[in-house]
Amino acid sequence: MAIRKTPYEEENFVDSTKPVWNYSLFDEEEIRNFQNGTNYNLYKFFGSHPKKVLDKEGFYFSVWAPNATYISVVGDFNKWDTGAHPLFVRLDHSGIWEGFIPGIKEFENYKYFIIGYEGVELYKGDPYANHWELRPATSSKTKNVQYEWNDTTWMDKRKKYNSLHSPWSIYEVHLGSWMKPNPYDEDSFNSYDQISELLVPYVKEMGFTHVELMPVMEFPFDGSWGYQGCGYFAPTSRFGIPEDFMRLVEAFHNEDIGVILDWVPSHFPNDAHGLFKFDGTHTYEYADMRKGFHPDWNSYIFNYRRGEVRSFLISNARYWFEMYHIDAMRVDAVSSMLRLDYSREEGEWEENEYGGNGNIEAMAFIKNLNEMVYRDFPDVQMIAEEATDWPSVTGLTTTGGLGFGMKWMMGWMHDTLDYFKVDPLYRKDFQNQFTFSMAYFYNDNFVLPLSHDETVHGKSPMIYKMPGDEWQKFANLRVLYSYMYTHPGGKLLFMGNEFGQTSEWNYKTELDWNLLRYEPHSKLKTFFKDLNNLFTSNPAFYELQFDRKGFEWVDLDHRNECVMAYMRKGKKRKDDLLVIFNMTPVERYDWKITVYEKITWKQIFCSDDAKYWGTGKFSNQEINTTVVDKKNNVAEIKLNLPALSAIVLQ
Repeated sequence: MAIRKTPYEEENFVDSTKPVWNYSLFDEEEIRNFQNGTNYNLYKFFGSHPKKVLDKEGFYFSVWAPNATYISVVGDFNKWDTGAHPLFVRLDHSGIWEGFIPGIKEFENYKYFIIGYEGVELYKGDPYANHWELRPATSSKTKNVQYEWNDTTWMDKRKKYNSLHSPWSIYEVHLGSWMKPNPYDEDSFNSYDQISELLVPYVKEMGFTHVELMPVMEFPFDGSWGYQGCGYFAPTSRFGIPEDFMRLVEAFHNEDIGVILDWVPSHFPNDAHGLFKFDGTHTYEYADMRKGFHPDWNSYIFNYRRGEVRSFLISNARYWFEMYHIDAMRVDAVSSMLRLDYSREEGEWEENEYGGNGNIEAMAFIKNLNEMVYRDFPDVQMIAEEATDWPSVTGLTTTGGLGFGMKWMMGWMHDTLDYFKVDPLYRKDFQNQFTFSMAYFYNDNFVLPLSHDETVHGKSPMIYKMPGDEWQKFANLRVLYSYMYTHPGGKLLFMGNEFGQTSEWNYKTELDWNLLRYEPHSKLKTFFKDLNNLFTSNPAFYELQFDRKGFEWVDLDHRNECVMAYMRKGKKRKDDLLVIFNMTPVERYDWKITVYEKITWKQIFCSDDAKYWGTGKFSNQEINTTVVDKKNNVAEIKLNLPALSAIVLQ
């Protein structure tokens, strides 16, 4: 991008005697698009950018603060002198302040000193900074991000892996607590490179297709898990510099593993150095706290009506896809963005102009966001965490939908956990909770999540949600996972659940890896590895995962025995699979299931296999098939069902 003269005081343009030179990276069209909410490349203009001008090395700075009366760049390089390096305000009423400072080096700490509305004095980090100080320090850092990518093979073929007709088995990870260099020091972190050496081969070994990273965008408070961010354009410095994070993404790609980033365009904290009241006024957030304040998280909601804010957020999404080669975004808290009455009592919110509870500006923003992503990056996915019954979340924007590729199926999660928590003796009364998901499954493209939210705040780890003695807990958990992975849709599992973590997740400590010394946990890990392989190697589980043709109930008529069966279908008849569940600790001998056609079936998976810490009693049985109605081509298969088990027949 060429440096252009600004529309004011052109004599300053080449005046090298001044500490700040009057330069600009903007032209009128870019500013107009910024104001209209349609400039999606703002990271190329705003922030700090290394430049060489008139043979002088330095950094160009630009920041949007429409109600500021004075802004300067302060940092270690000028001893935080607020008068040393003032920026120039553009005379086009855009609210953009900018300037080139010669002599600034890379990795310099800096902030913007702002005199804002009614003379308030503020020290703000750079909203567009691509690197920050390590917390608890709060300065932005100048950085020339340069990386020579070596993931061309993945980028050329990732459309196949990221397709809605491909398997999605997602491992959700909190980078700070998956594994620590010192398990007893909560402030110790592996670097991005160390994480790459440890996590990438583990995810590959376990057979996951994608990894989802809880927010890595810079955030000040560890206890927010990244969901209260201030540095939207910077991977957290807890683990290294931006290029280190790029190398981690590349390492996943070179093992054919897609990378999903958790992204939070819904709210932000009120930290003094952050976005809140950036120029002394409600710059990024709604001024009306009925819309601008989030009561659940004590945070502030982006003003989606304001074009500059929409440009900021959509540019941020584009930044991670373009600069970091990510494969998907999981958009956090979409429900809170869409609903004006979200977590608000009567009288605490105001209807929209049509008398409804929808945030019309947020809807428009989300549609514009998804249209940009799928237009410019057609081989990626956008995934909504939307916890209500909002219609057509994954519908096309051209037909009134929000335009996401997939949506978390929170209803499935709640119903499934409620069902499996019930003592098996009483499950016959709760069969509807097991089956209800398929009544509305085709309303959207769903991901089945067992996420971090289900293992914190007193909810207990997955293994202790299960009823019964130790053997039954593990057997129940294996059946639950089997149900999850044979049910239509993508899958997401939070770290530690694959081996039966016995404590709630704590962001301060690493996972309980020592549990793998014990047979039930090590064999559960083996089970999950085989389950992933079963899922990814059988097209019937994913080819038609969002198509009504891909699923059929086979047996729901044995409520008292808690035995249920369904068929998963692929594009080819020979790929069809029959899945059978026995949800009680009672063995069922010579169990009969009616199917069409006299076809030879074989058992390819049993959750009760001895190698999974099951009994192994019926792990390698032969399946008998008998024609019972030749005229209507009806046959009957007979097999034995282990206690608390899932069986897959091919």
